[in-house]
Formats: sequence, structure tokens, C-alpha cells
Amino acid sequence: PDAVRSRDEVTRSNGRPMFKTRGMTMTARLIAYLALAFSLLVAGCAGSDFTRQSDDALMIGQTSREDILKRLGTPYREGAVVKNGKQLKTMTYAFATTGGTPARDGVTPARGQGFYFLDDKLAGYDFTSSWKEDQSDFDGAKVTSIKKGVSSRDEVVRMLGRPGGKYAFPMIPEPKGEADVYLYAESRGGPFNMKFYQKHLVVTYDERGIVSNVDYQEVGQK
Repeated sequence: PDAVRSRDEVTRSNGRPMFKTRGMTMTARLIAYLALAFSLLVAGCAGSDFTRQSDDALMIGQTSREDILKRLGTPYREGAVVKNGKQLKTMTYAFATTGGTPARDGVTPARGQGFYFLDDKLAGYDFTSSWKEDQSDFDGAKVTSIKKGVSSRDEVVRMLGRPGGKYAFPMIPEPKGEADVYLYAESRGGPFNMKFYQKHLVVTYDERGIVSNVDYQEVGQK
């Protein structure tokens, strides 16, 4: 089964749970642990600013872990995850500060980009930002309008905007599929009363560019 090397509950510094991950699907669990990295980051307004890697600079199955390390340096967090029977290495680059302009009032501006490697080759990447200048928010209410077997990639992009990432097998179950990834995370409050919220949409396409699967998850509270 899919598994993540972490706890089943993410807690605040006072010991109370921010949100629970037990019983979630793998997609939600994976994002919840990315949320843990972000909650620790935001609480301390830490991390190192980094240059977001664009789609043009990232090639699924070709870009290596060493390529990313050369471009961005030491990541904020590293780890491992088992997805669809395959073990992947993960790297997360993240940055938060109280000095920036957030996408929404009361939110601590933060950005992060995650990379997932199978045999040290890129199997997927995602990006989230609550900074006004490059925010990654999207309209989750429109997800129900995406129809499996009907909607095309162009239609989804017109509906939601450009995705912030891409997944391939084994980040998605389909060996020949490719998925666009929409991810938005935000936090507000301090270490003892932090509220964390994020939404994660994975739209998988077949070889014709038609939607074959839609996986949408929300974690936390606004």
C-alpha cells in the first residue's frame, strides 16, 4: 500500500492537532505532510528564498535530482514516499516571511516547490504560493465541471488557469498518463492558534489529452 514516513497526526506546538491524516487517501496524506513542512516554516518565517523552476526547465523522466540540487542548492526538507508500489525521493524548497504581500489579508505569505524522483529522475513536481505576486490559488468550485472522458486539457486550462506542476507514473496510477497539478496552501495565526488550509487537484489525461481521472482534496480550515 501507499505509505508516507511520518506520523498520522500533525500537531501544533501546544500538542493539539492541526489536522489528522489517518484514513485519508494517499493524495491527501502526501499533501498533509507537505503541510507539516509549511506549518513549521511559517511558524518561524524561515527557509531560503528560491527561484521557481518553470515547466520549460523541468522534463519528466529526464531532469535529475542532481540537476535540481545544482540549480537550487540544499532543499528545505528531504524525504521518501512509496507511491503505487514504487519508492520516490522527495525534495521541498520553501520560503516564508512576514515582510511580503500575501494573496489574501491575514495570510502569512509563503511559497514552496516540491520535486519527486524515481531512480533519481523526475517523476513529478508541484508548486504552491500564497504571495500576491505569484499566488497559485484556483477556484475549487469549478472542479465538478471537469468531466472524465469528455473534457480536454485545453478546456481545463481555460477553466482553472495554468497548472503549477505535473505528475507521471508512479505519482499517478496510469503508466502512460500525465497529470496537471493545481496546489494552493495558506496559513494564518501564530504558533499556538495556527490555521492551515490547502487544496490539491490532480487532473490526469490520456494519450489523446482527454481527462481520464480527477482527484481533488482539501485539508485543514480557512
